[in-house]
Amino acid sequence: MPTLPGSAALDALPDGVVVSDGTGAVSLINAVAERQLGVSRSEVIGRPLAEVLTLRDQDGAEWCATNCPYDGLQIRSGIPEQPWFLPNGHEVLVTARMHRVRRGRQVISVAVSMRSGRGRARLDRERSDLVATVAHELRSPLTGVKGFVQALLNRWDKLTDDQRKLMLTTVNADADRLTRLIAELLDVARLDTGRLSLYRRPSDTVLLVRRVVDSVQAGTSRPIEFSADLDLPQIPVDPDKFTQVVTNLIDNAVRHGEGTVRVDVSGVPGANGGQPDFVQVRVDDEGDGIPAEIRKRVFTKFWKHGARGGTGLGMYLVNGLVRAHGGSVVIADAPAGGARITLNWPREAPESAQDLHE
Repeated sequence: MPTLPGSAALDALPDGVVVSDGTGAVSLINAVAERQLGVSRSEVIGRPLAEVLTLRDQDGAEWCATNCPYDGLQIRSGIPEQPWFLPNGHEVLVTARMHRVRRGRQVISVAVSMRSGRGRARLDRERSDLVATVAHELRSPLTGVKGFVQALLNRWDKLTDDQRKLMLTTVNADADRLTRLIAELLDVARLDTGRLSLYRRPSDTVLLVRRVVDSVQAGTSRPIEFSADLDLPQIPVDPDKFTQVVTNLIDNAVRHGEGTVRVDVSGVPGANGGQPDFVQVRVDDEGDGIPAEIRKRVFTKFWKHGARGGTGLGMYLVNGLVRAHGGSVVIADAPAGGARITLNWPREAPESAQDLHE
């Protein structure tokens, strides 16, 4: 395999790199660092590192004066990542490595790396959004739980059996809502870190979807129509995750759509006309639908459309859980004018699946 020469290899890196020799003079700088520092290679080679590396912190202190890469303990080998500001005001995350001939000897070179801080800023914003979303979503059911429990404690003897039952039923529903939210948050964290575990087993998807439809229908006055092909094969899914995905879609159709919600389970015939290669779950509503220009954003975290609230994590989870099973999610227009969400579940688990088995 051909290799790049030293300077070309440095230029191929995504981060800015500046290297100085044992005298503190700059010996190498890559193209990214040139752009970050607003300098050209020809004018900085041979100049002191402190003059070239014009990084400052929020108090105006300079990087070299603060970290003293050529001084300090002779066993020091590196400087941990720190946020600093470029001359143009953009934040970068800076780390350095000091090289010595032998431990305890003088520094013979210093390599400084500068990575854009935009990724960290985006991550900080996502974390802030997550905290705000969780706080908002937790507060509502917790307020209801606390209010009804307090009423039961203070007025138990004055309440009728029907009133107590109604309050306890409401508390139970709010507790279920909190449990679902916590499960969503845990699954989001597992998807983001690649630690999602699936417990696949051959499952009757028609039976699972019918249970979800009956459960959602019990809590809404909106009509939900259900239809399914006969003799569909069982498919290898994690029943809990499958149920979570279908529940999320039907809940969304009820909450954000209009009119009748239609749920259909069918098989997608294989190439030879035999057993279906996929089992398809389709959810239609009669609302405004999802405009084509924003459909790609539906599967991002904290995406919301309309004014009916929610965590903004539902479709992110739906897409992640279906893809983890080797399937796909397709958004289209429903015949009645609303949104059509189609889930394609493979009849056989992908060979790359890393599942856990009970």
